[in-house]
Amino acid sequence: MIANGIDRIQDYAHLLQGKRLGLITSPTGLNRKFESTIQILHERFQLTALFSPEHGVRGDQAAGAQVETYRDPITGVPVYSLYRKDSKRLSAEMLDEVDAVVYDIQDVGVRYYTFIYTMLYALEDCANAGKEFIVLDRINPLDGVTVEGNVLKPGFESFVGNYPLAVRYGLTAGEVASMANEQMGWNAQLHVVPCGGWDRNMLFSETGNLWVMPSLGLPRFDSALLYPGTCLFEGTNLSEGRGTTAPFEIVGAPFVEAEKLADEMNGMKLPGVIFRPVYFKPTFSKHEGEQCGGVQLHITDQRALQPLETGIRLMYTLKRNYEAFEFLPPHKGNKLPFIDLLGGDDLYRSEPLDLPALLEQFREEARSFADMKQQYHIY
Repeated sequence: MIANGIDRIQDYAHLLQGKRLGLITSPTGLNRKFESTIQILHERFQLTALFSPEHGVRGDQAAGAQVETYRDPITGVPVYSLYRKDSKRLSAEMLDEVDAVVYDIQDVGVRYYTFIYTMLYALEDCANAGKEFIVLDRINPLDGVTVEGNVLKPGFESFVGNYPLAVRYGLTAGEVASMANEQMGWNAQLHVVPCGGWDRNMLFSETGNLWVMPSLGLPRFDSALLYPGTCLFEGTNLSEGRGTTAPFEIVGAPFVEAEKLADEMNGMKLPGVIFRPVYFKPTFSKHEGEQCGGVQLHITDQRALQPLETGIRLMYTLKRNYEAFEFLPPHKGNKLPFIDLLGGDDLYRSEPLDLPALLEQFREEARSFADMKQQYHIY
């Protein structure tokens, strides 16, 4: 098994000893024995605060649910929310409780996934307050080499994209923290406890580690590997499979002809994937309780799969074939449609769309980002 940062805590105990520690974590904050980072820091060091991202430190909060301050029922340590209605930042009062903030959450390696911005906000807040920031690093499950997609453009920042990353960025959380700390000029007192034994070419399925759901929407590694592409459907009126047992592996809507769509997608012979017609009724989220037709994406070759391009081609096939297809309007006070926030640009709504040109632009931006990021590689 590959070691994550928490598995090497004894070798880096000097970073933690004698300090009041605040911990940002989630249910993925576990060592290889499945002991929680919360319990480890509580028993061995001085854990004075827990900081909760989306879903809560123990995963007991629904997606998007606001988390209020409470005491952790197991350790008695106060839990402060970093997913409040009015702010997702560490306040001065929170930072007064600690000398250093520790971050330990399994990232997915995709720009839309919100935990990475919880980390970057906290890193900036610690820099401004003169507090240390310690990342217990974890492997990137989508490998640390492959880069896909465009880089987020100014003016499209949100909590699903608030830093100029490619969609699939090929960095660990510790590497992202190091890159942002330098590029943004924060000059935080940043320490990264590195992983052990990880070759950055490894996909998660090659590590021997057990998959722990980073959130309920990614129950399997296949869900996470498809996520760079199928997450785009959150910006449309198509179901991305939430409310089924295969979120981000199933896409559909009441107006979709399943067999016709599967045949057309399979005719493209996209690498590493096959499309199976499915019918489903989501138990929550879009089209709740309605019979939907669609496809399930089955990965046949994890290495060959190009998830973002696959998702884009599926989205525009549906848009071309069905007048009922829609990009969702802005919501929750945002000025921009959600597809623009996911896309980091408004190009997905361009009319007329030149799909080959868009995909080539994405490949070029990905190549440039891949070249730039190498200077921040730890592994």
